[in-house]
Amino acid sequence: MGIKFDEATQTWSAYFSKRHPITKVPKSYSKTGLKTKVEAQRAERDLIVKMNDYFQDKVIPTWAKLLNEYYEVKSISDWNQKTLQDAQLMLNAHTEKWKSRRVDSITSIEVKRLIDERMKDRTESSKQTLLKFIRGAFQYAVEQKHIPSNPAPNIRYKIGEKLKKVLTEAQARLLLEKAKEYSSPWYYHWALALYTGMRNGELFALTWDKVNLDNRVILVDAAWNKQDGFKDTKSGNDRIVEIAPSLLVVLKELKLKNFDSHFVLPRSRDWEKGEQARHLRMFLQALGLPQVRFHDLRASWATMMLSHGVEPIKVMAMGGWQSLSRLQIYVRKSGVHIKGITDSFDLHNPCQKDAEVVVLKSL
Repeated sequence: MGIKFDEATQTWSAYFSKRHPITKVPKSYSKTGLKTKVEAQRAERDLIVKMNDYFQDKVIPTWAKLLNEYYEVKSISDWNQKTLQDAQLMLNAHTEKWKSRRVDSITSIEVKRLIDERMKDRTESSKQTLLKFIRGAFQYAVEQKHIPSNPAPNIRYKIGEKLKKVLTEAQARLLLEKAKEYSSPWYYHWALALYTGMRNGELFALTWDKVNLDNRVILVDAAWNKQDGFKDTKSGNDRIVEIAPSLLVVLKELKLKNFDSHFVLPRSRDWEKGEQARHLRMFLQALGLPQVRFHDLRASWATMMLSHGVEPIKVMAMGGWQSLSRLQIYVRKSGVHIKGITDSFDLHNPCQKDAEVVVLKSL
């Protein structure tokens, strides 16, 4: 590196060379035809800056390039197709302003500001999800030694556990009665969901070889979604579901109707497209019942089981929840955690007689 005077042309030139810090491949920049030494010295400084920027771009990727690498790695190792799509949608949509930025230039303050601005009208849960995906991308950059530490701030968004909409036992009974009366093609789907608490994807993947009618049990070991197809259950664990006596009748009827099908429940294009929630809401609306989602039939099952006095640990095991803390929202919804606490609560005089109605005779 340096400057040089050319006697033949009476001009100055500046040049700078450097090896790539990782590949060790040399790179050179030069500038000729400079009229003065001062101009050559200034050009040399510019070449040094240009070289540093070049190697920075080679060593430190832009945010857009990092995300592409991150998606590829996660799709191979950890994520299913649905999680990958969720991450791509959120990160590509909300971090677009960073796409040409080198990852080492993005600060913690910028991350927080981006979430506050882009997600100001979204739920705390959505903010937490976006932060999780951003943190994951930066952590990949740390592992690749692009940056020394993860700039994603440690923010805890307050995610309230709102009580989910559910059907009461009377409402669930009415739904099934009317669905059967009107020969709804969704009758069997709703019945299995309300009697077992199985998820939609688990119901879609359920095959007859997993159903033991004699012992009244179902093995739940697979699920399905339109992004990934057939896969393991959400938790990755198998579980056993007991068949209620009333459901046993439904299953036997279903098997007679679909004796040549490998799958337990009738298939439909609408179900494959994910239209099950829309059909349920339309039917509930026609009956004047609360318009819950298909997934809320699972919550309805849990609250009904708890209301019947089934131990939470058993509901957790049959429903496939990984911890009792995840089940607490259904415990609160069913009211079993407060049942009986006011039985002995009396603020009136215990000696006071109950009021009596006296009928006065007319004169």
